[in-house]
Amino acid sequence: MTFKTWGISITAVVIGWFCLQLSVMYLTDAAPGAVALFPSNDFIARLPKDMAIVGAGSNWITVWSDRPNLGQNLYAAGALIVLPAGLPGCLPL
Repeated sequence: MTFKTWGISITAVVIGWFCLQLSVMYLTDAAPGAVALFPSNDFIARLPKDMAIVGAGSNWITVWSDRPNLGQNLYAAGALIVLPAGLPGCLPL
């Protein structure tokens, strides 16, 4: 394999993983929390009252909730990208 082939392969894997994470957050309730990237200025004010903010930075906010459709609610509140948080991974211990 050439360097070009490796580069294309690695890029495809990263894009596939990112798309999988986006779809898990939007289509399922598997994750107990989420990281909202690039939220709007009034994002916190638009969050439902039963969501807890557990971390924040300049371009991200981590939210935990038992509410169904967490990802869809965060998109509705003004998040640009929502990724899952708190999943145990492939081998939960």
